[in-house]
Order: sequence, then C-alpha cells, then structure tokens
Amino acid sequence: MSTATTTPQREPATDTPPVDRHSRRFGLPIATALVMGNIIGGGIFLLPASVAPYGTVSLVAFGVLTLGAIALALVFGRLAHRLPQTGGPYVYARAAFGDFAGFLAAWSYWITAWVSNAALAVAAVGYLDVIVPIHASKPATIAAALAFQWLPALANLAGTRYVGAVQIVATVLKFVPLILVAVGGLFFFDGANLGPFHPAQGSTLGAVSASAAILLFSYLGVESAAVSAGEVRDPRRNVGRATVLGTLGAAAVYLLGTLSVFGTVPHDRLVTSTAPFSDATNAMVGGSWGGTAVACMAMVSILGALNGWTLLSAQAPYAAARDGLFPKAFTVKRRGVPTVGVLVTVVLASLLTVYNYTAGTQGVFEILVLVTTFTATVPYLLSTAAQIYFLLSGQSEKVSRARLARDAFLALAAFGFSLWLVAGSGYAAVYQGVLFLFVGVLVYAFMAARKQRAAAPAG
Repeated sequence: MSTATTTPQREPATDTPPVDRHSRRFGLPIATALVMGNIIGGGIFLLPASVAPYGTVSLVAFGVLTLGAIALALVFGRLAHRLPQTGGPYVYARAAFGDFAGFLAAWSYWITAWVSNAALAVAAVGYLDVIVPIHASKPATIAAALAFQWLPALANLAGTRYVGAVQIVATVLKFVPLILVAVGGLFFFDGANLGPFHPAQGSTLGAVSASAAILLFSYLGVESAAVSAGEVRDPRRNVGRATVLGTLGAAAVYLLGTLSVFGTVPHDRLVTSTAPFSDATNAMVGGSWGGTAVACMAMVSILGALNGWTLLSAQAPYAAARDGLFPKAFTVKRRGVPTVGVLVTVVLASLLTVYNYTAGTQGVFEILVLVTTFTATVPYLLSTAAQIYFLLSGQSEKVSRARLARDAFLALAAFGFSLWLVAGSGYAAVYQGVLFLFVGVLVYAFMAARKQRAAAPAG
C-alpha cells in the first residue's frame, strides 16, 4: 500500500497523449463545455418539481448549494494543478491517504456516475412523454429510458473526438430552453404561484437541508474536468479554469431558471409535474407548442449530460485499474475511451432502471437522486480532506501566506458543505449508500490480495 508521506512528493506524470485519429485532447472550451454539460444535464429540467414540496425555501437551499459548489470547484482546481492526472478524486485521495482511500473514492464516484445515468434517463422519459405520451405503457417507458442510456454509450465507444463534438452541440442547444425560461419567465412571474415558504411540518432548516440534498444532483459534475485531466491539454492551467468557469455559468442559469419556474407554474401543479420547464413555457406562450419545443431541447440536453457522464463513469475505474485496485479489464482503452468501463456502466445503469420501474414508478427520480447524493459526497469529502492534508503537512506549493490561508478556508468550507449534504440526504439514502460501500470493501479485499500475491517474490 502506498503511504501518505511518500506518494505526494514525486512529480506526477500526466497520461500518455492519444495518438489515435479518433481521440483528441480537450482544450479549455471543450473542457468548460464538459463541466457545464455535466452540471447542466437532466437534473435541472426535473428538479424544480422535485423540490417544490419543500416550498420556496428551496431557493435558499439553491443559493447555499451554489456557494458550496463554487468552493468545491476551486478546491478541485487546486488539486488538479498539483496532480494533473486522469481519475480526479481517486488520484487525490490515494496520493494523500493510500490505496484504500483511493479505492473508496473511485468506487463511490463510479456508483455515483452510473446511478446518475439511470436518474437522467428517467428525467428524459418525462420530457419524451410531453411529445409522445408513453406513461401508460410501462414497457414503452422502460424501452425509452434504456435508449437514452445506450445512445450516448455508443457515441463514447466511437472515441473521445466524437464525445467532444457531441458535448459542444448539446451544451449550446441546452441553453436555449434554459435561457428562454430563466430570462423570459421573469416577465411572466406571478408571486401567487410560489406557494408556501416551507412545509407546514418540520423546521425551516430541515427543509433547506432536505431540498439541498436533492438539489446536489444538479451540481454533480463540478469535478468533470479534474476526472478527465489526462485528456485535457495543459491540465495544470486549463482544468482549474474550466472547473470554475463551468460552475459559475451553470449557477447563474440554475438560479434564474428555478426562480422563473416557481413563478410561472402554480405550486400545486408544479408538485406533480414531470416536465416543469415545458409547463413554464406553456404558461408563458399560452399554448402547448412552446412546451413541446422545450421538451425536444431538454432531451438533447439530457443526452449531452449522459454523453459526458458515460465518459466520466469509465475514467475513475480506469485510473484505479492501472494501479491494480480495479479489475485489469477496466484498463482496456480504444480511441481514447475506456471501453470496458463504458460497457459495464451502461449495463449496470440499465439494470437499475429496469428494477426501479418494475418495482414502481412513484418517486423513481427522487430515490435515485438521493442515493447519488450520498455516494457523491464520499469522494468529495476524501478530496477536500486530501487538500487539507497537503496544506497542513507542508507539501503544498510555495505560495504566499494569504494564498495558503485562502486555500485552507476553501478546503474546510468544501468539507463542511459535503458533510452537511450527507446529513441532509436522509436515512434511507445513507443506508443504501453504505451498503454499496460495503460491497466495495469486499472488492478491495480481493483486489488488494491479488496485487500483493503478484508483488510477492517467487518461492
């Protein structure tokens, strides 16, 4: 097992540049689009309805969440400058605390990625239902959700060159409905639609925490550029910039968009909506054609998010597999993409989607979102703790005291923010998430033993 005192001291080597004509390293624009594309995915298109039961206090939660997400983005930028390698949280946790911590970060992040893909597919089906009513047929609903997962997987298998192209197009198209509602909705804003400030039962603080736990799903992806640092040109410079720029852009669109939906769709209708942005557009234009157009663009946006998340879901196990902590098959890479990771991820997400729809469609999206909230906070906590370790152990770069104090403050703020999200995700989500983690511990025991036998001298 690598030790915390020696691993961080060696100069990290970046991944070997791709030579396949189907692969291409990302520059700052595509890296920023990857961050924004993964943050602004399908989550925002359904989350206003998911948090509506908590009242307009969820807007306060969105504001707090935005500050926490920016703190996380800045921490990931600093960590990527120090360790510009593919793997993100896995690389940082392993460098600071050794193999087991690195494995937990990779395992949790991997779970987050494929469960998120299942949740995004559910959100996409809600908007497809606006165009082609399929909610009455469970087989049709399941088939549509699976199609939304497998199309991006096929794009990934074609190579990173095509992943970047799809991401740029999807990121541009997704801004049309979001800006339409975020800006145009303010002109149709009606305070009577807002509903209660917070639910009658429970405290305001509890409502803020609970809604923030759901809303975290909308900010998953702040680490996108860091996870794919090996595919980014000049990662020490571009990863941090792309992370901050992508997060700030997403935050502005999120806050305005959610406020506009709350103000244009009556609260009692918003609570049960499966396509809140389409409902908001219909309220603005006084017909159904606007909602249909928004639904089409929302599906393109979600496909873009699935495209980026499918790539990320393969990167963390790829990095861990290179170090012998995941099965070696995950190191298979063609056209710049870890193909085995992509295939395993889409199969698991598909099975989870089928299971949840078969068990009952009530609250499928919310259930999946809360599970990802817990699993996402594990690599976030480990990454911020790694940054605190680097700063306190004297292994940080030689910078001014003011810069050192700022980095320490941001790391502590991001750690506290992540811990608060764990508390707000609820007992059921923590319970299921812990079960996922314990399965990972068994996998680690197997892989660590295998690695030890391979390293042992013969005889």
